[in-house]
Order: sequence, then C-alpha cells, then structure tokens
Amino acid sequence: MANSFIGRDMAVDLGTANTLVYVRGKGVLLDEPSVVALKESTGEILAVGHEAKRMLGRTPDHITAIRPLKDGVIADFEATEQMLRYFIQQVHRRRYFAKPRMVICVPSGITAVEHRAVKEAGYMAGARRVYIVEEPMAAAIGAGLPVHQATGNMVVDVGGGTTEVAVISLGGIVTSLSVRTAGDDLDQAIVAWMKKEHALMLGERTAEEVKMTLGSAFPQLDEPEAEIRGRDMVSGLPRTVVVSSAEVRQALEEPLHAIVDAVRATLDQTPPELAGDIMDRGIVLTGGGALLRGLDERLRHETGMPVHIAEDPLTSVAIGAGKCVEEFEALQQVLVTDPRRG
Repeated sequence: MANSFIGRDMAVDLGTANTLVYVRGKGVLLDEPSVVALKESTGEILAVGHEAKRMLGRTPDHITAIRPLKDGVIADFEATEQMLRYFIQQVHRRRYFAKPRMVICVPSGITAVEHRAVKEAGYMAGARRVYIVEEPMAAAIGAGLPVHQATGNMVVDVGGGTTEVAVISLGGIVTSLSVRTAGDDLDQAIVAWMKKEHALMLGERTAEEVKMTLGSAFPQLDEPEAEIRGRDMVSGLPRTVVVSSAEVRQALEEPLHAIVDAVRATLDQTPPELAGDIMDRGIVLTGGGALLRGLDERLRHETGMPVHIAEDPLTSVAIGAGKCVEEFEALQQVLVTDPRRG
C-alpha cells in the first residue's frame, strides 16, 4: 500500500524568479515564474506562473500581479502559500493524493523566522512533512559535485533574489555567504541606467529581456546592439533607443561587483586545504545568473580560479533537491533540521 504513494514525494525550488517542482521518480515536472495575479477587492487568485508573468506591468486597477518572494524569502505569505498549492495541484492531477513529503530549498543566509515561514507555507500547501535544504547544497548536488567526499567544492548560485556562494566538503557547508544581489538587481540596474543616461523608463520585463539579449559581465568578441523601447521621461511618449552591449555591461557593473566580492570574501574565509582543492577543481556556476555572458570569464579573471558552468544551471537546485527526495535516507544529513536558535 505504502508503495503506491512512493512517487508523491516532491522537492520544490521556491525561487524569487521561478519555482520548480521535482516529483519523485518523475523529475522536474513544473518550471514556472513565481508570479501571482490577484483580484484587488477579494484577494482571489486569477493566474499563477507564466500567465501571471505576462500580466506584470500590464494590469488594470482591479488586478495586481505580484511576486510573492523577494530576495529569496517570503514577502507575501498568503500569496506564496496559494502559489505553492496551485503548483502542487498542477503536478498532482488527482485530488485525493496522500500528503507528500516535501523538500524545499532556501537561501543559506535566512533567519529562523524566515525558515519557519517556508516550512509553514509547505504545510499549508498540503505537505505531510517539510524538510529544508540550503540552496547552495542543492545546487552542488544537482551540478554533480562529489559533496560527500573530503575535497572542497565551491558553488556559486546566482538566482533571481540571492547569490549563494558556498564551499562544501564532507556533506556539509564549510563556509557560505548569501548576498541579496542577484538577477533582479541586474534588471533594476538596467532600469536605473536607462533612466539616468537616456531619460527612458523601462518596465521590469523589458529590462530582463535586455539583460538576456545584451547583458555581459566581461568584454566579448562581437558586441551586439539592439533597440530598446520605453517611455520618454520628458515627453511621456514611447521612444526607442539603440543601446550596445558595452553600455549594458557598464550598467550592470555595480551588482556584478557585489557578486564577485561575495565570491572573493568566501574564498578568503576558506580553510587553506580546501582552497587548494578549489584551485584544482574550480568553481561551479549555477542558477539563471550563470547564463549571463562572460560571468565565468569575469570570475576567472578576478579570482584566478578555473570556473565551470553547470550543465543545466537553471535546474541544478531543483535536481539537487530532487536527489534528496530520491535517495532520502542517504542524503538525510544534508537536510537542515529545525534551527536550534529558536
């Protein structure tokens, strides 16, 4: 009897930008933006995920599209819980399923209160047991690093809300740093730059597209340019500006610097034996930020360490958390028990 429910356990990478759900025995079944559209008057949910993301910045007064997570933590509890429940139902077509065990990923730097909020959201969304795994740990497992061996593995996970840097050895995190500068800040930097340099207002979705098409962290051989549309801040009318990759790179300089600093600070805190291992094995980049052109070269340039991009950086965390579900007994030690600090 118990076996018929074995496939129900799941892992959730509850991200600021995207939420992924991994179901035991099935793999990643859902990957949608962490966005919820609500009816202003009643708070009733109108859309979640891709559909809600299309509404960002385009809603009439009676509808609001929000991102319930900010900087990797829950900013709007009810919306997060509803979103989580919706995503779980998407994966579980049957309504009468046994309550699943759930592994949820959290940034490594969060407080006990934020920690509890995540667990609570999992229980409210219908989990039987909620386990927590730290994102850099999940990212390292998902990227295929030998986390249980006595060698230093360094992972840099650049997500939407946080950048997680960690050195992992013997199944545990030796040093880690979680900074709240990541993909969202890169988008914001583009918005601020366009405002300042071109007096042009951009929406956050346009800024994200600019980052993906033109953004880079290190000078490239062929630097493309593109037309960007926004609203002229002087005339209030729509206007198009031609912007080059080099200019976008300048715009991204500050948040990129914060990310590089986090990597350096973590290396600085790393015991010498492990630092030697990282020199050999290199740093592994995961998360959506790993797709920013030249970020690997930039880190290589600034740290002198070899840098590799994980095979599928966007799903590394979800796959790592999924492995915790598949080999639950073997990987139990990497799951965080309730923080003792209250």
